[in-house]
Amino acid sequence: MLSPFRGFRDVRSEMERMFEDMLGSWGRFPGRRGGTVGEWTPAMDVLTRDGNLVIRAELPGVKPEDVNVTLQNNVLSISGEHKAGSEEERGGYHVRELRYGSFQRSVPLPEGVDESKIHARFENGVLEVTVEGAGVIEEQPRRIQIEGPGS
Repeated sequence: MLSPFRGFRDVRSEMERMFEDMLGSWGRFPGRRGGTVGEWTPAMDVLTRDGNLVIRAELPGVKPEDVNVTLQNNVLSISGEHKAGSEEERGGYHVRELRYGSFQRSVPLPEGVDESKIHARFENGVLEVTVEGAGVIEEQPRRIQIEGPGS
């Protein structure tokens, strides 16, 4: 029986939820974001601003001390954990719709990035990592002609 406390959902989302409730990660539909139960994927923007590369990740409800920003082999990784809030029981139903669990997102950086020029700031649930000078494109991309049959 579906909980009367759940909001309206499309049919696929509701079926995924029911299969996950019954079978855990074995009931996950192909293509579902998040990997395993307890994982979620925060939204992320990667852009250039004033010659710098800026990576912004939405981490609502996550505390700055639960986030790690690392650099290894020119790959910047943002990882951490969104800890579960309280669980409510109403009339025999358990209500928990907010996502929680571990997360990790990675962004490859250009060669030669100076680690001392990477700065991270966390404000209002948004982590912003600035990589100074990494947003400058040294050379213009060269277009490659695509050949068709008989070319």
